[in-house]
Amino acid sequence: MTDTTLAADNPFAAPSPLPYALPDHTRIRAEHYRPALLAGMAAHRAEVESVATDPAPPTVENTLVALERSGRLLHRAATSFYNQASSDSSPELDAVEGEVAPLMAAHHDATYLDVRLFDRVEALHAAAEAGDLDLEPDTAWLLHRTRTAFVRSGVRLDADAQERLRALNAEITSLETTFGRDLLAATNAAAVLVTDEDELDGMPDDARAAAALAAKERGHDDGWLVELQLPTQQAPLAMLRDRGLRERIFRASATRGGVEGPHDTRPTILRLVRLRAERAQLLGYDHHAAYVAADATAKSAQAVADLLGRLAPVAVANAKAEAADLEAALVRDHPGAVLEPWDWAYYAEQVRKERRSLDDALLRPYLELERVLADGVFRAANALYGLTFAERHDLVGYHPDVRVFEVFDADGSGVGLFLGDFWTRESKRGGAWMNNLVDQSTLLDERPVVVNNLNIPKPPEGEPTLLTWDEVITAFHEFGHALHGLFSAVRYPSQSGTEVPRDFVEFPSQVNEMWAWDPSIVRAFARHHETGEPMPSEWVDTLLAARQDGEGFATTEYLAAALLDQAWYRLAPDEVPTDPDDVVRFEAQALAAAGVDFAPVPPRYRTTYFNHVFGGGYSAGYYSYIWSEVLDADTVEWFRENGGLRRENGDTFRARLLSRGGSVDPLQAFRDLRGRDADIGPLLARRGLLGAGEQ
Repeated sequence: MTDTTLAADNPFAAPSPLPYALPDHTRIRAEHYRPALLAGMAAHRAEVESVATDPAPPTVENTLVALERSGRLLHRAATSFYNQASSDSSPELDAVEGEVAPLMAAHHDATYLDVRLFDRVEALHAAAEAGDLDLEPDTAWLLHRTRTAFVRSGVRLDADAQERLRALNAEITSLETTFGRDLLAATNAAAVLVTDEDELDGMPDDARAAAALAAKERGHDDGWLVELQLPTQQAPLAMLRDRGLRERIFRASATRGGVEGPHDTRPTILRLVRLRAERAQLLGYDHHAAYVAADATAKSAQAVADLLGRLAPVAVANAKAEAADLEAALVRDHPGAVLEPWDWAYYAEQVRKERRSLDDALLRPYLELERVLADGVFRAANALYGLTFAERHDLVGYHPDVRVFEVFDADGSGVGLFLGDFWTRESKRGGAWMNNLVDQSTLLDERPVVVNNLNIPKPPEGEPTLLTWDEVITAFHEFGHALHGLFSAVRYPSQSGTEVPRDFVEFPSQVNEMWAWDPSIVRAFARHHETGEPMPSEWVDTLLAARQDGEGFATTEYLAAALLDQAWYRLAPDEVPTDPDDVVRFEAQALAAAGVDFAPVPPRYRTTYFNHVFGGGYSAGYYSYIWSEVLDADTVEWFRENGGLRRENGDTFRARLLSRGGSVDPLQAFRDLRGRDADIGPLLARRGLLGAGEQ
C-alpha cells in the first residue's frame, strides 16, 4: 500500500505563505512532487467521499460548494507540477509524470463515475428545473456544467462499460504523456548543426550568436545549432540565403517523430486515435470529433466541418496566387527551380522587401523583447485597463530565466502575479502557452498567478533579445490569455479565468493581438535597441499596410492542420490504421480530400509532431482558433466603432467578458458585449476570404 501521508516539510503540505500564494520555488524540488500528488489524491478522495455519504439532503452548500472547496492539496501540487513538466522538464519529472498520469485519470473517474455524487447533483438539477431551487446565475451555470461533466464522463453507463472506460482513460492519459516526452526528444534530436558559417549568410548577427550559444550549451565545441520550434515552418527559413541549408532545416522539422527509432511518435498516435474513437462510441458518439464539439460552443462536428469547408477553397486559391509571385522571384536566383516549402518564407520576405522595402531583418533591431514587453504589451494593458506592473526580484520562478511581475489595478490594489518565461531551452516543450499556478476565486479568497511561456532563442549574456514580428504577435496573444486569468472575478474556482470551452478560450487572446498593430503602441515599442531611435514612421505605416500580406499562406497552413486534426478524430475504431507506415498515407489522403493538399504550403503541424492534438488539450479542437477568430474579428470591429484604445472600452470588455471566466454561457457573455451574435464578415475581410461568404 502506498503511503499517502505528506510530510509537514513538503512545500505543498500547506498553502504557500508567499504573496498571492506563489509556489515557493526556493524550496520545491523534483522529489517533492510525487508524494504531494499521491497525498493530494488521497485527501481529495476522502473529501469527495464525505460529500457522497452526507446523510443530509443535497444542497448547494453541502454538494456543489463542498466539491468546489475540495482537493486543494492536489490542486496546489498538480498546477505546479504540470507547469514545470512542460516548461522545465527533467528525467525525474518525466518519471513522476509517467507514474502519476494514469493515477490522475483513475482519480478523475473515481469522482465522476460515482453515482452517489451524481444522484445529489441530479436532485439539485431536478429541484432547479421544478422551480423549487432559486439559484444565482453563476451557481445555476455551475450546476449545469457539473451535471454535464458527470454525464460526459460516463456516469450513466453500466458497470462493464464503466470498467472499460476507466481502462481507456488511464491508457489515453499515459499515451499523451508518452507523446509529449517523445516529441520533445525528437525535436531536440532534430536540431540542425551548421559547421560552415558561409551557410548562415542572411542570418542576423544576434540570431547567429544565439545559435552559437545553443551549440555550446548542447556540447558542441564549435558551430551553430538551429533549434526547432513546434510548427513546421522555422523562423530561420525566412533569413537564410543558402537553399540547401533551408531544405535541411525544413526536412528536419517536417520529419520529426516520423522515423522508426526511439523518438517515433507514430505508434503512440495510432493507439491514441483508436482509443479515443472507442471511448467516444462507448459514450454514445459517432467519433471523438463529435464528442468534443458537443461540449463546445460549436455544438456539432458538422458545424465545424461547415466552417472549415467554407474557408478552405478561397484560402488555397489565395495561397496559389501568392505562390506564383514567390516562384517568379525564386527562378531569378535558381533558373528552372520549382517552389518548395523551404523556399516560401525566404521568398515571401524577398517579395515583401521588393514591394514594401521592408523585411524582418530590418525590423528586428527595433523589436527588442524588453521594450516590446514594457512599452508594448504592458503599455496597452495600462491604456485599456489601468494596469501597472512592478517586477518582483524578491520572488523566484521555477527556472532562473523566469521573471515575476506584480500586477496592480488602476486604484493601486494588487490584482495578481504574472510570470514571464520567454526563452527556449532543451527542457521546455515547443510553442507558446499560458498556465495558471493559482486560480482566482472569491470562495477560496485566492487571487490569480499566471504564467506565459514563449520559445525565443536565448542570446549570449548581455546581448539583447531581438524578435521577429511574429514573435511580437505571439507575446501579445499569450498576454491576452494572461489577462483572462488575471481579470477573473468569479466565486467558484472551477469557473476561473480561462475555464471556458476550448473553442472560446482563444477569443480573448486573439483580441489582444490587435494592440500590437495599434499605431500608438507600435510607435512606443518599436525603437532601435542601441540608439533608442523610433522605427521610421514610413516603416510603421508600411508594416500596418502589409498586415494582410501572406494571408493565403497563413490561412491555408492553419486550415490544413485543423482539417487534419478533424480527419483523424472522425474515424471509428476499426477505421484507424494499424501500421505506422500508413500515417503519412492517411495524412496525404486527408489533405487531398479536404482540398488543402498544396505542396508548397504544408500543414502548420504534421501528424507526427502535432502536440496540440496528441499531447495537449486540443484533440479534435484545433479548429478552435478560427472559430474563436470569428468572435475576435467582430470584437475588434466593436473596439474600432467605439474609438479603439480607450479606457472606457477596456473597462467594458473586462466587465462584460474577461472578468466572467466560465461563470456564464460564454456566447451569452459575447452577446452582452456585442449586443448580438457574432458576424463572420470581419473575419472574412481580415483573412482575404470574402469569396467564402458566397458559399
